Amino acid sequence: MKRILTIILALLCATGGLMAAEPSAEHHSTGAKIANWMRGTGLPDELTVVAISMLPIVELRGAIPVGHIMKMNPWLVYALAVVGNMIPIPFILLLLGPVSRWLMRFDAGKKFFDWLFARTRRKAANIEKYETLGLTIFVAIPLPATGGWTGAMAAFLMGMKFHHAMLSILLGVMIAGVIMTVLSLMGWLGALIAAVVLLAMAAGAVIGLFRREERN
Repeated sequence: MKRILTIILALLCATGGLMAAEPSAEHHSTGAKIANWMRGTGLPDELTVVAISMLPIVELRGAIPVGHIMKMNPWLVYALAVVGNMIPIPFILLLLGPVSRWLMRFDAGKKFFDWLFARTRRKAANIEKYETLGLTIFVAIPLPATGGWTGAMAAFLMGMKFHHAMLSILLGVMIAGVIMTVLSLMGWLGALIAAVVLLAMAAGAVIGLFRREERN
C-alpha cells in the first residue's frame, strides 16, 4: 500500500508541476521565482532557460514553462532547454564512476551514494530490459525522478556504452521537450490533458500492484 501511495503522490505532483506552467500561476511557480531571481542578477532570459534546464530534478521540465512565462519564442526556448539539459550529461557519464569510488571511501560518501544508486535502480528498474530504447522512454516521460540526470546515472549503473547512452538520453530529452512545449502552449487545456493521462497511469499502476500482490 505504501508503494501505491508513493506512485499516486508522484503522479499528482507531476500534474501540479505542469499546471504551474500557466502564466496565471507565475507567483506560485518555483521555476518563476528562480527566473525572477536570475533576471535580477542581470542574466539574459536565454541563459536563464539554459541554467534552469541544467539543474537536477528541475531540468527541461521546469525550464520550458519558465521560458513560456517570460514570453520567449517557444521554439527558441525548446532549443535552449534541450542544450541546457544535455550539458551535464557527459560529465555525469564520465565522472560519476571515479568520483563516487573516491567519495565512497568515507562513511558519509558511502551512505550518500548507496542511497542514490539504490534510488536510481528503483526508479529505472525497467530500463535494463529494453536497454537504449528503455532509457529513451524513461528520459522522455516528464514525470518526477525521470529525466536526463537520472537517466545518465541509470546508464552508468547498467554499464551502457557512452555513445549509446548519450544518443538515448538526447532523444529522450528532445521528446520530453516537445511534450512540455505543447503542454505549455496549450495552457490549461494541456494541463487538463496531462492530468487525465497521469491519473490514468496512476490507476493502471495501482491495478498492476494489486494484481502482483494477489499473485504473491
